[in-house]
Amino acid sequence: MQSNHLELNVTDSFKWEKEQWKRRQSRQRFLHAITISSPIFILILWELLSRTSVIDPRFFPPPSLIIVAFVQMLMHGQLLSHVEISLYRILGGFLLGVIPAVILGLLMGMYAPVRYTFQPLIMALMPIPTLALMPLILIVFGINDFAKMVTIAGSVFFPVVINTAAGVASIEPIFLDVAKNYGAKSKDFFFKIALPGALPVMMEGIQMGQAIALLTIVAAEMIGANSGIGYIIWTEYKAFLLKEMYVGLVLISFFGYFFSILLRWLQKKLIPWQK
Repeated sequence: MQSNHLELNVTDSFKWEKEQWKRRQSRQRFLHAITISSPIFILILWELLSRTSVIDPRFFPPPSLIIVAFVQMLMHGQLLSHVEISLYRILGGFLLGVIPAVILGLLMGMYAPVRYTFQPLIMALMPIPTLALMPLILIVFGINDFAKMVTIAGSVFFPVVINTAAGVASIEPIFLDVAKNYGAKSKDFFFKIALPGALPVMMEGIQMGQAIALLTIVAAEMIGANSGIGYIIWTEYKAFLLKEMYVGLVLISFFGYFFSILLRWLQKKLIPWQK
């Protein structure tokens, strides 16, 4: 009798777990459907409002005409070269800002003298917009790609270094005590404790940095460049070719979304223990 009762409990528990799993799967499918359908709905609404002149089609051309303009610019062959040079500048500036920021952030989190030396400088320089320093950067480095990379690096550096230092500070003290008790060396602290422990917060800073890099490259290419996506946006705006201008805006939006997904995937690979 007791055995039958136990079997019934196990069966009920299994059914309950199966129902919960189905509910979670249904909820995930619903959320994915919203993610896909919401931008499609906005584009359809935009198309209808522009076609019916509820919104001024001169300033908000229908998405279908923007797609036509994109295909035309692509066929002319110039668009790809502008995209390539922008991606080259973004990647170079991003790495130029992230690598020293990660190293300095880890050292600031690990060693109090380093933290007290650099923290006042970072707090003082962080509020200054990097674009405000663009004239000085152009004077020092000239009007070239490296100047654009330095501008991006300056914008990316601060969120990454601050988040990295905060990530090291959030490590549980017990891990540090265990490492000391086992005679861990400085490089062990750096690579086996500080770096993995800071990764979750650090990756959030890097995620923020990639968004700032895209914002900065557009502004930098508007000010001192004759190529790139920002250059396209600015020149087409001045010529009042707004469909072509929207092509540049859509490209920046696409790359922002793509880089964000790429970094989230990398974050899952680097931090498999974080849900």
